[in-house]
Amino acid sequence: MADQSISQAVVSASGDTREGEMERGMPGVLKRLVRMREFGLIVIILTICVIMSFASPYFLTEGNMRAILLSFSTEGIVVVGMTILLISGGIDLSVGSVMALTMAVAGKLFLFGLDPWSASVLGIATAAFIGLIMSYFVTRVGLHYFIVSLAFLGIARGLTLVVTQGTPLSLFTLPPAFKFIGQGSFYGIPFVVIVFLVVVIIADFLLRRATMFRRVYYVGSNQKAAEYSGIRIDRVKAGAIILCSTLTGLAGIIFMSKFGAATPQFGVGMELNVIAAAVIGGASLNGGSGSVLGAILGIALLSLVTSSLQLLDVPVFWQDAIKGGILLAAVTIDHLVHTRRK
Repeated sequence: MADQSISQAVVSASGDTREGEMERGMPGVLKRLVRMREFGLIVIILTICVIMSFASPYFLTEGNMRAILLSFSTEGIVVVGMTILLISGGIDLSVGSVMALTMAVAGKLFLFGLDPWSASVLGIATAAFIGLIMSYFVTRVGLHYFIVSLAFLGIARGLTLVVTQGTPLSLFTLPPAFKFIGQGSFYGIPFVVIVFLVVVIIADFLLRRATMFRRVYYVGSNQKAAEYSGIRIDRVKAGAIILCSTLTGLAGIIFMSKFGAATPQFGVGMELNVIAAAVIGGASLNGGSGSVLGAILGIALLSLVTSSLQLLDVPVFWQDAIKGGILLAAVTIDHLVHTRRK
């Protein structure tokens, strides 16, 4: 046994030595980059960009790059909230429905004569209230996230149909100042992208530095240990659920500003993209791991794949199948990594 332990130690040491020799010749910045958990995603994204630059002359055009950036910026806000929720050990299948309800409430209030800013605040408050109700059933009643969010996927969508009477709300009279949120640019940069970057920077900073947000990792990785250490796990869970719903509401208002309408069927299937992006970015379905940077790289990868499939004239039916396959692969890898860690 002693000889076996010594041999394992020698093998491990030799492996570490080889890795150390490989990294010695690298600059400091490159070393840190290679050690990043998200390094693999960055390599995949760059590889797709190189391949598509040869496959289609339209891929690297300014218009296409701008379209890709805009396509994942608003949805990326929801991905940030979903990532934090996944880290805490939860999941939310109702994001698409909650987004549609936010748009419907804000749009209806605007048509009733309320100014768009106040209507938007009330719409986001509606999304936050949905999150509050879901957190009650999870933390107080003791139901699983999956069941609660699945129920509210139907409840929120039903309420959206009630508010809109099943027909899209045309909001073409929205003032230009409000439309600027979804359609305007600031020094050539789309305002949507600026809002997205602000959300990403704040969320990343809080997850790294703020004690309350660090507790999300503790609760997700080992709930009992977190409880024994004095962390009020119910508060952490509730905060993550409400934050996810609130960011979903914010994204809904941006979409309403961008399209000038509130459609009752908007956001159907969005949860697939959002969860896939978060998991691809390193967020574990078992909780306890994930990062904002990884989530953003995940949604960027999915947007690149979608754009590439469209440029290559792949039928839309196959596009959904391929996205589902990517999600299955990401979940499988996450499961294998989690099992290996155990």
